[in-house]
Amino acid sequence: MSDFDLVLRGRLVLPDRVVPSGFVAVRDGLVALLGQGAMPAARERHDLGEALIMPGAVDAQVHSLSQKDQEDFDWSTRAAAAGGVTTIVDMPYDEGHLVASAGAVRAKAEHAGRLARVDFALYGTIDPTEGAARIAEQAEAGVAAFKFSTFGTDPKRFPRIPPALMAECFAAVARTGLAAGVHNESDEYVRAAMEEVRRAGITDYRAHGLSRPPLSELLAMLEIFEIGAATGCPAHVVHCSLARGYEIAEAYRAQGHAASVECLIHYLTLDEENDARRLGGRSKCNPPLRPRAEVEALWRALAAGRVTLLSTDHVSWSLDRKSDPDMLANASGLPGLETMMPLFVKGALERGISLSWGARLMAANPARHFRIDHVKGALTPGRHADIAVLTPEPFVFEAARTGHSVSGWSPYDGMTLPYRVAATYARGRLAFDGATVLAEPGRGAFVRPEPAVPLQPSEGSHA
Repeated sequence: MSDFDLVLRGRLVLPDRVVPSGFVAVRDGLVALLGQGAMPAARERHDLGEALIMPGAVDAQVHSLSQKDQEDFDWSTRAAAAGGVTTIVDMPYDEGHLVASAGAVRAKAEHAGRLARVDFALYGTIDPTEGAARIAEQAEAGVAAFKFSTFGTDPKRFPRIPPALMAECFAAVARTGLAAGVHNESDEYVRAAMEEVRRAGITDYRAHGLSRPPLSELLAMLEIFEIGAATGCPAHVVHCSLARGYEIAEAYRAQGHAASVECLIHYLTLDEENDARRLGGRSKCNPPLRPRAEVEALWRALAAGRVTLLSTDHVSWSLDRKSDPDMLANASGLPGLETMMPLFVKGALERGISLSWGARLMAANPARHFRIDHVKGALTPGRHADIAVLTPEPFVFEAARTGHSVSGWSPYDGMTLPYRVAATYARGRLAFDGATVLAEPGRGAFVRPEPAVPLQPSEGSHA
């Protein structure tokens, strides 16, 4: 009689070490045992040699509904499964409306549940006209975090939250036990810089970086972390393109504040002078790509432990939204779910950085950040058997050829990657076999954080 349903053996990538000839055993959709050497009996066993066996990624930042009638959860989670991503955390800025009430959270969870091929969690936000009134109800409805922005991309769909309202929201979020994630660009600074770029008549790839200079990002980060320090709310910067930003976050943590910061895979891969010049609108993202020297500085920050999470900020815009010769007229954002794990492995191997950082930054840390680490984020007995297998098979990535992306393009098209995702297991079931996404729509489930104990005034307190 078999002891387990599934056993995989290869190079087991754990948050603290890489185990040669390590194995993970699965029973009833959960990790049951880790070991090294001979595999135990199982109904299904695979000796994968030098393949990497990693925890399935928890992508902390995905936009499945940014463009109507374009991607949706069917396609975003298809790309996720093909990329070794077994849980996505979806942003609340959907085209047409904000996810800013308990009803909106429940409606989105129901919609996603019909389409998702891997598991998903949800962000909530606010309608600025309502203030912080609906934060508690969204936490009750199951959001894993809240998202705000210091920059207003759109007054309704992606509004700026000014400092006084941000402080009100942070105080309300603190009472839920969740974190407040914030888009970090100074609205006033960016608008002044954009106007200067327009006056100068610059419309090519340079326009975007010039319109969002480094100081516009760093000043916003200081505002975010100071509001977090003042309110006792875990303050999270959802993307930082500058090594200096990670130093700022580290300084706040050293002072005892909950200050975290997220890196995006494109900031570790693409640069302004080569890739933005080559790709034009297809490279546009906020904050923008920075010079190659900054890319290498970010890898050093990662290796020094200053990066909290690594994600994609994935959005699959149709090409008509990314092909305007006026750089500033293009939509902002890049697809990345299908490529994040192979790109990280490539970059880490090239720089002699331990692959264990991948298990931490793409799985363990995001699961902990969103308080879903009771079931997600690690190859630990009792947690979901979410597993990514990457084999050492160099290949040239082409999104149109794989068929897993609704947009059919990627800023990484033509890039040679040394490892490919050969299999993805979601809750112990094969979701991707290296060529075809086998997980059908509706297999993915809504993952909620563990309940928090609300903060209450102590007895006799006048708070």
